Amino acid sequence: MIPWVHLDTGTVPGENSTLRLMRRGDEFSIVVGTIELMNNRLSASEKALANLVCERLRGRPRVGMLIGGLGMGFTLRAALDDLGPDATVVVAELVPAVAAWARGPLAHIFAGILDDPRVDLREDDVGRQIRLKPAQYDAILLDVDNGPEGLMRRENDHLYGPDGLGQARAALRPGGILGVWSQGPDRMFKSRLQRSGFAVEEVRVRANGGAGRRHVLWIATRTSEAAQDARRGPPRASRPRNGRPSHG
Repeated sequence: MIPWVHLDTGTVPGENSTLRLMRRGDEFSIVVGTIELMNNRLSASEKALANLVCERLRGRPRVGMLIGGLGMGFTLRAALDDLGPDATVVVAELVPAVAAWARGPLAHIFAGILDDPRVDLREDDVGRQIRLKPAQYDAILLDVDNGPEGLMRRENDHLYGPDGLGQARAALRPGGILGVWSQGPDRMFKSRLQRSGFAVEEVRVRANGGAGRRHVLWIATRTSEAAQDARRGPPRASRPRNGRPSHG
C-alpha cells in the first residue's frame, strides 16, 4: 500500500489545533489530530450542499452567496456551476494555509475556480463576515469544522448556537437559505434552527455518492417575522403577587 506523505501543516488562528495536508498517490486528505476533515475522493455531500441550495434559488437574479470554509473547493465549484453569471460568491476561509494549498499542492483539484470573477476569497472568520451587515445574502453555506459539534475552535460553538443562527438569519434576505454540512447527525440542531426562525429540511447524503457513511445536510429557509412569532406562541401572562395573571 502507498504510504501517506505529510505535505504541510496549517495553524488555526487563535487555537492550539493544527491542520495537516496529507497525500497518498492521487488522494489528498486534510486532517486535524487523527480525524479526517476532508478528502478529495469523498466529495459528494459537499457538492450536494451547494446543489440543494442553488436549486431553491433558481430564478433569483444577482444571487449573493457566502460560503464558510474553502476546504478543497467542492462546494464552491458546485455553486459556480449552478449559479448565473451575475452571481457573487464570497468565500470565508479562516486558515491561511488552506487558501495557500488551493493555489499550491491542491491547484489541480481547484482547477482555476478561484480565478472566476464571481468569487471573492477572504481570509477571515465566517462569523465576522455574517455580522458585517443585515440582509446581504440570498444564501449562506456553512461547511466549517466538522459541523455543529466542531473539533477545532470553541468559537464555532457560537456559530451554530442560538446567537450565531440568529445572526445568520439577520444576514439573509427574505426567503434566504442557510445550508449546513455536518459529519454526522445532531438531534438538537434541527430544533435549534427552527427556534431561530427557519423552516428546516434534513437530508442525508453518502460521502462518496454511492456507498459508505452518510453525512447530514440541513437546508434551512428564513421564515417571515410573522411565522417566527407564531412559532414562539403568545407571550405568557405575568403573575402579580395575588396569583392572578396581569394583562397590562
